Amino acid sequence: MSTENQQKNQKEYHKQATGEALRTVQRRSSEQQLKLFGACFCPFVQRVWISLEVKGLDYQYIEVDPYKKPKLLIDINPRGLVPALKHGEWGCHESNVLLEYLEDITEQHPLLPTDPKSRADSRLWVDHINRNIIPGFYRLLQAQEMGKQTEFAQELKMEIAKIVDAADADGPFFLGPDLRFVDVSFAPWMIRLSRVLGTYRGWPAAAEDSRFGKWLKAIEEHEAVKKTTSDHKLYLDSYERYAENRPNTSQVANAVNSGRGLP
Repeated sequence: MSTENQQKNQKEYHKQATGEALRTVQRRSSEQQLKLFGACFCPFVQRVWISLEVKGLDYQYIEVDPYKKPKLLIDINPRGLVPALKHGEWGCHESNVLLEYLEDITEQHPLLPTDPKSRADSRLWVDHINRNIIPGFYRLLQAQEMGKQTEFAQELKMEIAKIVDAADADGPFFLGPDLRFVDVSFAPWMIRLSRVLGTYRGWPAAAEDSRFGKWLKAIEEHEAVKKTTSDHKLYLDSYERYAENRPNTSQVANAVNSGRGLP
């Protein structure tokens, strides 16, 4: 196949949300003091987006193309990465920091527990997600050799099993009946297990009656998650470049390939 035909057959990342997420973008398009700069395919953006919806804050969603790094984004984050928040004249970035900021600016629907020990535990499990589960997700997705795919799939299953074992026995969410901080931090990758890894790496569906299966179902059915999730095809198209491990796919992909921590 010629290079030209290959390029035609390669799917591009999407620059606009679809489905329910697009309807949310349209509802959140009016001018507000609090602005979320995001990209529809980005799971780090979805973390912050879910929190905004859960808390019922007035905000404006602004879709940007992070591969072209518009000045609006560079002014907040010189590296040009999403998500970024602008609140009045002040701006900040990094999904973990932004989730904490949203906890600080409103008492509406808090995601962190009130007990200091439980708050610390929640932060530790979010650290586990960031250090082990997210890099494992990308290692598996980008691996091209079958042996490596098998190895990385087992590693990812092991890291997910750790957080499932630590979750409230009855659930369905991590701490019990309500969606909280750990759930929001993990949710974007939970829904991408089937939408992305299931298609590109044969990731098995969780048994519905398993603890993880109940957690996944609760995440998928939560209104804030549904409102920030695009149609299945958007994720297939946007993550094809990761599954093929194309050069310069993203700063995340480059970091995983080089063995560095996520940017």
